Amino acid sequence: MQENFTDNNNESKENLGVYISTYGCQMNVNDTDRMYSLLEMVNFNPVSRPEDADLIIINSCSVREKPVHKVHSEVGRYKNLKKSNSKLRIGVGGCVGQQEKKNLLSDVPLLDFVFGTDAIDELPDIVEKIYRNDQKIVRARFEHQKPYQIQTLNRNPGISTFVNITKGCDNFCTFCVVPFTRGRERSRSLNELVKDVNSLVQRGVKEVTLLGQNVNSYKSECGAHFSKLLEVLAQDTDIERIRYTTSHPKDFDQELCDVMARNREKICEYIHLPVQSGNSEVLARMNRGYSRKEYLDKVLMIKNFVPGVSLSTDIIVGFPGETEEQFEDTLSLLEEVEYETLFAFKYSPRPFTKAAKFEDQLSEQQKSERLNQLFAKHDEIAFPLAKKYEGQILKVLVEKHNLETGKVNGRSTQNKLVHFSGGSDLIGKTVSVEITEAFPQTLRGKRVEL
Repeated sequence: MQENFTDNNNESKENLGVYISTYGCQMNVNDTDRMYSLLEMVNFNPVSRPEDADLIIINSCSVREKPVHKVHSEVGRYKNLKKSNSKLRIGVGGCVGQQEKKNLLSDVPLLDFVFGTDAIDELPDIVEKIYRNDQKIVRARFEHQKPYQIQTLNRNPGISTFVNITKGCDNFCTFCVVPFTRGRERSRSLNELVKDVNSLVQRGVKEVTLLGQNVNSYKSECGAHFSKLLEVLAQDTDIERIRYTTSHPKDFDQELCDVMARNREKICEYIHLPVQSGNSEVLARMNRGYSRKEYLDKVLMIKNFVPGVSLSTDIIVGFPGETEEQFEDTLSLLEEVEYETLFAFKYSPRPFTKAAKFEDQLSEQQKSERLNQLFAKHDEIAFPLAKKYEGQILKVLVEKHNLETGKVNGRSTQNKLVHFSGGSDLIGKTVSVEITEAFPQTLRGKRVEL
């Protein structure tokens, strides 16, 4: 890796601007920060506007509707920038880059390069080549045989940061494109992750969120599973808080509950447990690996061993063949589980997935109506659930200070955003806050000394 490089006119490329547009999940957000860090090593400085950039990267997501159209549309907005700045190069990464590969270059002539989710660490070399040789590049091969070994690269990790522990997925849910865009599942070694977290602690990080498409199927090369990783990080590092996402219900077991119960002072009592549907027949067609009853048994286990846990979920409405009665099962599940947070989406056919070929697709109107019903039902539940926090004293890790209002905010162990009066000296500290007003995602309170 070179500190500087030259283009085909032998002009030195120093201190150029890079702008990265990011769509999708927390994995993509984390990938973007890694891209910025890698590109800083070859003298590309982050800029906040595409107008100030010499390099634009679209870090794309293919999970939701019309992802390729979004890429086409965004690149089109940069047409005049490309005309006015001869140095400007534009690339697409992320899941759309992995999925579409060279098709993107032929369909979108303004693009200079396309790279997949396994090629992020090659970014400095890719960028060097497109400037030096003025050639278009596609790198989107999966490296299934290579061990998954990366150091968390984060320019400004702050108080709380993400740490990738797995990548890819082996579940092949019939609606999900992730196995085709992120590849087969691979895990980082336990020892590497311990070193990574210790390094972040030395940089001032107080909280880490462990990331993976299926985080609790983690398995280190030494044989350690996710529950072991959690316990080691809780007991053998100085990190103050640990979160994780996203966990798969079929892999959530008693051992994981036991580890959370033993280490409550560090492992936050917030669990994102995507259910996708409340009906067993729909779950079977989704290839989720559990029934409604099995899912509810896991929820009961969690509530018994992690009292006060805050649960959130993902739900897809309008899956092919979903009847009104089956959708009603999903509505009733909201009340039975009492999710404090809900992420819900209309089913959208994705390339390569089995469900895209199912014949009994629902209309957009049906899907929209069901999504609205789902959100309305959750609103009925969420507000009363939030009221339980009023009068409680929560531990809040302070992350931000607003100079104008004289207030600070941070998150509780239940993943609630809490606002209260305080100064910038509180940033990075965990303080006790009595909750005076509670809303589904935001709490207000006052600091108390215990």
